[in-house]
Order: sequence, then structure tokens, then C-alpha cells
Amino acid sequence: MGIRDIIEGKKQWRAHMARVKALPPDYRIVYTEIQKYLFKVGPVTLAGDQLLPGIVDFFAEGAADGKGVVELIGTDVAAFADGLIKDAPTYADVHREATTST
Repeated sequence: MGIRDIIEGKKQWRAHMARVKALPPDYRIVYTEIQKYLFKVGPVTLAGDQLLPGIVDFFAEGAADGKGVVELIGTDVAAFADGLIKDAPTYADVHREATTST
């Protein structure tokens, strides 16, 4: 990864976060909680994936339709996030495999 890749990645992240900041407050709060949860759980594919931008797209559509965030995802934020990554390997899975195979 070169310096240009890093700079481009930062530009993309800033543009992504600007879209998050444009969401209504309740959507922003839920997005932040989902993001924290996903960073903690650590799906391996999150870094290069379109998961987070996809959530922002989903939330922007819901907000544009006048729906509340609870109408879209329900009351359990972690269950919603788990549903998004249910088939994706996590860093915990990778670590578990590494420790059991030795």
C-alpha cells in the first residue's frame, strides 16, 4: 500500500463520514453504534467491503421515505448488525482456528 492509496482511502473515509453526518440524528446514533459494534466484532471483510456505505445508503433511503430508524432495523441494534455479517468470518474466528490448529 503506497502513500497515494492511503491518501485516497482517507478521502473516501471522509466522504463516507460526511454522508453519515448528513443523516438525521437518530440514524446517526444508530449508525455509530453499528460501526462500533462491527469494529469490535471484526468481520475480516469489513476493511475493503461496501458494508458501511451500504448501511448509509439504506439509512438515507429510510430517512427519505420518512421512516424512523427503529422501523428499519428493529429495537436490537446488535442483532441487526449480526444479521449483516452472519456468514462473514471474523477475526475471532481466524484467531480461534489458529489456536486450535497448533
